[in-house]
Amino acid sequence: MRSAVVVNPAKLDDPDELRAVLDKALAKAGWPAPAWYETTREDPGQGQSKAAVEAGAEVVFACGGDGTIMSCASGLVGTEAALAVLPSGTGNLLAANLGLSGDLAAGIAVAVEGGRRRLDLGLVKSRDEDRWFTVMAGMGFDAQMLGSTSESTKARIGWLAYIFGGLKHLRDRPMRISVRIDDRPPMRRRARSVLIANVGRLQGGVRLFKEAEPDDGWLDIAILTPRTLGHWAVLIGGVLGGRRRVPRMETYRAHRIQVTSNRPQPRQMDGDVIPAGRVLRVEVRHRAIWLCVPRPESADDLAHDADAAAERGERLMRRAAE
Repeated sequence: MRSAVVVNPAKLDDPDELRAVLDKALAKAGWPAPAWYETTREDPGQGQSKAAVEAGAEVVFACGGDGTIMSCASGLVGTEAALAVLPSGTGNLLAANLGLSGDLAAGIAVAVEGGRRRLDLGLVKSRDEDRWFTVMAGMGFDAQMLGSTSESTKARIGWLAYIFGGLKHLRDRPMRISVRIDDRPPMRRRARSVLIANVGRLQGGVRLFKEAEPDDGWLDIAILTPRTLGHWAVLIGGVLGGRRRVPRMETYRAHRIQVTSNRPQPRQMDGDVIPAGRVLRVEVRHRAIWLCVPRPESADDLAHDADAAAERGERLMRRAAE
């Protein structure tokens, strides 16, 4: 099977080593050597993934952080090529939902074993540019947390760095927002954050939306309304404890959602901060791209069989090194 690698060189210590390892592993699996594309500041992956498909790639490996993966996914919309995730960096929300963490061997194994699944994507609509996301978009506290987390801290302690970024904003004032879900009447809330998700897991494997499925044609929405540190404690405890109903968190499902604030708010997509704005308008695109997964359509959870895939990946890597 013909493949290509879209890599963010800023996220790798040794791109040449990755290339050598991947070339050997794919050759052992009977695949030809992949084409290689590097991202740039001007194009973080969308143009490269489109070029890879035009050149005949049937699988596109996205190697980088959340921004690289999101951009590669955007370039594959409307094609039959499959996205394979090779996680790097510290975020990797889609990799977390695949159960891959930072495991290169598992990412390779998942691609070559042929598990494929159609994945819905979210589309953030705006006047200037529409943007796709694979996992989650949000307005408010979540974007503040991401924007306050330094790259150096993430490099040292990984996703736990986001906790320290969030602590800086626990006492910030809430947003006054109007939330319109599909064609229902608008709801008015004083909220700290609105999260719009395609799949359910956050960093660290925490499952915020227990019923979220990646190909059901729905977006899952959480409106967080804590006002005190005590409210935050109860909300976080409910999420970590897996409670079906979490205090200070309203959940909904929709095909379209528009969040309008009384003032510009921080916003994010798949862990990357985007320009602040008063409006976050999102639609779902059902079964927009093919995704390489540990198991195909029959499994409810994208991460099903991820541990076993990691073991098979390690065996593949050992054979390739012989």
